[in-house]
Amino acid sequence: MSQEQGNLGDHTYDVIVIGGGPAGLTAGLYCSRDRLDTLLIERGPYGGQIATTTEVENFPGFVDGILGPELGEKILAQAKKFGLKNATGNVTRIANGGPVKHVTLDDRELTARALIIASGSSPNKLGVPGEQELSGRGVSYCATCDGPFFRDKSLAVVGGGNSAVEEGTFLTRFASKVTIIHRRDSLRADKILQERAFANPKMAVLWDSVVEKILGTDKVTGVFVRNVKTGEQKALPFDGVFVMVGSSPNTDFLKGLVELDERGYVKANRLKETSVPGIFVAGDVQDYIFRQAITAAGEGAAAAISAERYLAHGTSQRA
Repeated sequence: MSQEQGNLGDHTYDVIVIGGGPAGLTAGLYCSRDRLDTLLIERGPYGGQIATTTEVENFPGFVDGILGPELGEKILAQAKKFGLKNATGNVTRIANGGPVKHVTLDDRELTARALIIASGSSPNKLGVPGEQELSGRGVSYCATCDGPFFRDKSLAVVGGGNSAVEEGTFLTRFASKVTIIHRRDSLRADKILQERAFANPKMAVLWDSVVEKILGTDKVTGVFVRNVKTGEQKALPFDGVFVMVGSSPNTDFLKGLVELDERGYVKANRLKETSVPGIFVAGDVQDYIFRQAITAAGEGAAAAISAERYLAHGTSQRA
């Protein structure tokens, strides 16, 4: 854990927020503004997944858009104005001590009366050469975030489930052509989504194929694919690659503590309460549907309001 805040473990906080994406940052802002002694812990750059986005055009208030890392830093600065403490660290375990929650990091233990889990989710990667190097330079994991940057371009979408087909269809609003690359000879997406895709003149499907490499130096120029049935290999030109092979919530440190669904996402009610009193949740760690910066921010505000009420009354606010 970094030493950017001194003596962080010397007392019990009112609230510890785990995660510094839009959900966690907004939760920290609301808690600090309510004069709660609040610490936010983030293991990477502030902003979460938006920190890897070149430009954010759909967050209200920024007419000309804003760089993803800049948006994260701005929300952090706003929260720190009201007294938010922040530090870099990796949370490895949480223990429920009743009125006090114990948060274990790599090098120390912290305590708080309430927790807000905003650890987000991580997009599943292909793990092929060129993917990491060209992330943010033609390789994307969010069509809603980055689609408008590819007007009149040729795009590849890797995957075959609902997300791949839905996001691919969305991308046809901007791209000249969208090709879904799928390892099987049929899609796994819902039939109605498939029907819409097949009826879209801008969409095509490359069957029985896997991406072996993403091509390009400063930006994506294409992909190298292999047919899983024939073994044939070839390079195909594309201006961008959208990887839609699912995402995984960052909940390993929560297993055995709060109730998770079959996908590993945290279960919560409309008040953002988890199955453990005093532990709240917000953002992509419990939302696998919308996954937008603005919805995550709203959930962070809701979780903070519920946490403040819990601390004021000492009980759950469930109806």
